[in-house]
Amino acid sequence: MQSQNKQLRAYTLEDGLPQSQVYALTLDAKGYLWLGTQGGGLARFDGSDFKVFNKTHGLASNYIHAIKASNDTLFLGTQKGISVKVKDVFYNIKTPQVNEILKFGHTVYALTDNGLYKLINGISVEKVKLHSVINNSQINDLVFDGNYFWVATNNGLWKLSALNSEAKTIEQLDHNDYIDLAILDAKIFASTFNYGTLVIETQNFEDAYLIRTPLRINSISIQNSNQLWIATDNEGVSVVDTETFKVLFTIKNTNGLSTSDVREVLSDQHGNIWIGTSGGGLYKYFQNSFKHYNIETGLNGNRIYAVHHNENGLWVSNSEAGLMKIDPMGIHDVELPEAFSQVKIKSITSDKNGNIWAGSDGKGLVFKGKVLSDSIAIDTLKKSKKRIPIERLKTKIFNTENGFPFDWIRTIHTENDTVWAATYSNGIVKFSYDPELDDITIYRTYSSLEGLEDVYIMDMTKDDDGRLWYATKNGHLGYLKENRITHLGLALDQDISINSIVVQNSTVFLGTAGNGVWWSNDTNFSVFKKLKGTKNLTSENVYQLIFDDQGYLWIGSEKGVDKVELSKDYDINDVFFFGRNDGFLGIETCLNAVDKDHKGHLWFGAINGLTEYQPTDISLNLKKPKLFLEDVKVAYKSIDTINLSLWSNSDKVLRLNPNQNQVSFSFKSIDVNHPNGIEYRYKLNDNDWSLWSTNNTQDFSELNYGAHKFITQSRNYRWIESEPTRFSFFIEKPLYKKTWFQWLIIGITVLIFVFSILQYVKRLKNKNRKEQERLQLENHLLTLEQKALRLQMNPHFIFNVLNGIKAMAPTKPEKMNDTVNSFATLLRETLVNSRKDKIGLDQEIKTLKHYIEVERLMAEESFEYDIILNTDLDVEEILIPPMLIQPFVENAIRHGILKGPRKGKLKVQFDTTDEILKVAIEDNGIGIYNSQQQKPKTDHQSMALKVTRERLESISGKDALKINETKQKDGTIDGTTIVFKIPLETDY
Repeated sequence: MQSQNKQLRAYTLEDGLPQSQVYALTLDAKGYLWLGTQGGGLARFDGSDFKVFNKTHGLASNYIHAIKASNDTLFLGTQKGISVKVKDVFYNIKTPQVNEILKFGHTVYALTDNGLYKLINGISVEKVKLHSVINNSQINDLVFDGNYFWVATNNGLWKLSALNSEAKTIEQLDHNDYIDLAILDAKIFASTFNYGTLVIETQNFEDAYLIRTPLRINSISIQNSNQLWIATDNEGVSVVDTETFKVLFTIKNTNGLSTSDVREVLSDQHGNIWIGTSGGGLYKYFQNSFKHYNIETGLNGNRIYAVHHNENGLWVSNSEAGLMKIDPMGIHDVELPEAFSQVKIKSITSDKNGNIWAGSDGKGLVFKGKVLSDSIAIDTLKKSKKRIPIERLKTKIFNTENGFPFDWIRTIHTENDTVWAATYSNGIVKFSYDPELDDITIYRTYSSLEGLEDVYIMDMTKDDDGRLWYATKNGHLGYLKENRITHLGLALDQDISINSIVVQNSTVFLGTAGNGVWWSNDTNFSVFKKLKGTKNLTSENVYQLIFDDQGYLWIGSEKGVDKVELSKDYDINDVFFFGRNDGFLGIETCLNAVDKDHKGHLWFGAINGLTEYQPTDISLNLKKPKLFLEDVKVAYKSIDTINLSLWSNSDKVLRLNPNQNQVSFSFKSIDVNHPNGIEYRYKLNDNDWSLWSTNNTQDFSELNYGAHKFITQSRNYRWIESEPTRFSFFIEKPLYKKTWFQWLIIGITVLIFVFSILQYVKRLKNKNRKEQERLQLENHLLTLEQKALRLQMNPHFIFNVLNGIKAMAPTKPEKMNDTVNSFATLLRETLVNSRKDKIGLDQEIKTLKHYIEVERLMAEESFEYDIILNTDLDVEEILIPPMLIQPFVENAIRHGILKGPRKGKLKVQFDTTDEILKVAIEDNGIGIYNSQQQKPKTDHQSMALKVTRERLESISGKDALKINETKQKDGTIDGTTIVFKIPLETDY
């Protein structure tokens, strides 16, 4: 214990603490530290910032005496009663002043100035009836040892078997004013204000032991497993061994606290112990490997410019206050000439004889050492003289006033009797000094004339090969060996200051101003590589470089120091950062003010003092950080209806309406030691993780409808990752986008469409039926009309034929018999066909031939005719309406051929395709239009052609019939051609 350095970090009003009197401390499950003050209300601390709650936020009183955290609820004991904090809302319950709040099982108890109360449903209280004396006493503390309740009151110490008036055991053990209780194993520690601390074996009260000091006790607690920390109002904190009851050490105003009035002590999960004081604010106590020196511990100033260790001790220069020496006897001022009393000493070293060399700003070099001088001693008996060497101190200044070339010394290096001094802007001087003869010999000055291209030296060091390396402000690097300069130029190919240089195992490391650390170990050091790896340095501004005895590289910066673990290939395996919260209280290190002593301890000079690092086996806290959701906002409003700690990592799903597609998350991990070292990452659903960053909020807008899962994770400054925290939510689709609604709309649309189609089909069917009925009626009427026309035609035809036969009797008796026979056959076929809708083409051709023969027999001059059939089909299978062709043939014969000047020719041709039957009737008469002009119109002929045309249009559509006159080359009409097409119908 004594080998470890104890450190205190103060938090005061300047850090955001609302009040310097801290009376109550507690930690919640998330890691927040809560402080109750006297007049400043409640404060929450995350290691970096204080968040304050007071009466303006709903707190009943700003004077808080007790705090108890349970899940996300905080119970506060105030002057005016109990305040229950749920999220950011306070519920106040009036009681006498509350001195302590405890929780046993699910019941919360308030220990007041007037008895014990228990909380009912978090909104009211009920006084617990115990012994009549206890009921009216000031109750200060209460503990349970597994069998009995121990109650500390201003009227004595009590032992109860139950917290009610019917307890079988209610025993008053002592009558003193008991302030606080603590329990460890089978021991009860009961402290009074003015009579010490009583140690009681729970099973044997007679073996009680009294710890007589300290007195004036405010509170007690068990810390570090087996230490009793006793807080007093005048002697700070006394730490007592719970086995020997010896005081191990004290913490008070003489060794770190600003006041000795300590009210409360609390330990956290990181091993820190927090001390609440009355008037001095809050302190963090921690044990580490650092020991800090500053003005309060004996230095003349806090800013340390140079550090050097030799066998005589540690030599430091601080502020403008000269030199100081630290050795086992303490801290001592080093006497210097008056000229060096108010000067900045920027470099310290020693030679082989232990003499000190110090370089200054503007005053040159100072030598501080011992020299031997002869003294004559007289031997009175022998009457002789003897020379005796006497050691005496010598101080010598070297500057331009006494022949030294430079006054501004940046850094010094010694080897045997030789000294190298590097200046700010004039290069390097090599010299030696004989203090006994007071003789200085300047061997050489290295400047631009000798090849030192950049004379603004920042640091020098020597390697094992005898090379004296130098680094410059402008980024140049080189070395001196055997009085020759090897200037390597811009080692990093950039104009950036090289602040520090160190050589380890033939590898050169360069610390830069703003670009980290670079290294090279090749033959001619032509290529330098930047030091990097899985972790990054805390800062790129490097002021100090040094290796410890374990091979770790220590890097000083403006933020503290990094302890870097390197691989054999010089990659960064790990980085251990030490700042103010880790015991490195100096914070910003000073340029090259670092050294290692004979014990392997490292000494760092910084702006706020000198820090010693003592390697120990103190283990780092490697616990995973805890990550919790601080807030979930929907449409920029916090969701107050759910408990985030219960919903996180559960199967619960937050259901949102379609308009709530903007969701924000705030998440947090608490590390009171390294609050700024926490980093976070997140992902939504199955997307990739985001990059690690210090941002602990994330906003999502215009989210898709459906299920979502937000996942976040944190890591601490050691890159130890927390368990992922997830939160599930579901954004409902709008009604019009829901599947069932869409299917419903589709179904209704389909039904309407089907209904419309059905109605349309129904109307179409009705229309078609009516049209069909109309067409059938028209067709029937047309058929009747044709039949009637045929019947009308027959008498006229019969009359004509009979007149023709009558005329044949005297002139052509030989044809009369054939004409009568042909006429009889034609009448029979016409009567038969007129009753049918369709007949075979063979039958139509047969009837047509009989008709043409009758006309030929009756004609005065016979004519020729030809019926041509162009088809691959069987003519018996081709169907055709009856009497469709006869009117055109009749018209061709009677009004074309018989009236023409030429011997008549008639051709009827039938052609078929897959779908059409084409009929062509050609004659060589006078032409149809000429014939119509010459003949008188008859109802029979005009009606026959009209009916036949209409029949064709009903069968084949409009323009089914085409009639053209044929002409010769001279324009003379030599006949008529009638063509029509009807759909091909077959009888199969």
